[in-house]
Amino acid sequence: MYRKFFKPLIDFLIALLGLVILSPLLILVSLLLSLANKGNPFFFQKRPGKDERIFQIVKFRTMTNEKDKNGNLLPDEDRLTGIGKMVRKTSIDEIPQLINVLKGDMSLIGPRPLLPQYLHLYNERQKKRHDVRPGITGWAQVNGRNAISWKQKLEYDAWYVENVSAGLDLKILIKTIKKVILSEDINTANMATTEPFNGNN
Repeated sequence: MYRKFFKPLIDFLIALLGLVILSPLLILVSLLLSLANKGNPFFFQKRPGKDERIFQIVKFRTMTNEKDKNGNLLPDEDRLTGIGKMVRKTSIDEIPQLINVLKGDMSLIGPRPLLPQYLHLYNERQKKRHDVRPGITGWAQVNGRNAISWKQKLEYDAWYVENVSAGLDLKILIKTIKKVILSEDINTANMATTEPFNGNN
């Protein structure tokens, strides 16, 4: 009952309330990122959701599109702006995903939506992550996030799918708030983003 009815309802109501309450912050951050990025403050990317259905995720853009003399994008850490670092450190960059929650593409809590090119790399157990809607935060995020291996993260995702409950979601929510306040596990050492998944790491 919780997984099929109450969880989607709670997602919708909290996402709607969150967008209304946080609208002044969203407007301010949008303006600051527009200036820092010299363009669109939002980042759109295709991600697989429940049943591997592809949708467009929306986040705040924390990096510029600066390129080197050969036309290649500069390393992530070189493109991360000052305001972008603050937005990422405080996890404000994730807030626009409340729109995805309202649309039904995502849940507040669930496995993080990864890149489509990883789909063929998952084993049968890892594929379980697509049995539920992906989340803004999840069991893997509160148990290490970028500080743990891909193998461990995907195992946490599979375990979450097998154990979804109101109590577990509440526990994840509380731990997420704690990690955001303490800015824990935001980035791996010396990297602006985590390393790509290759099926073995």
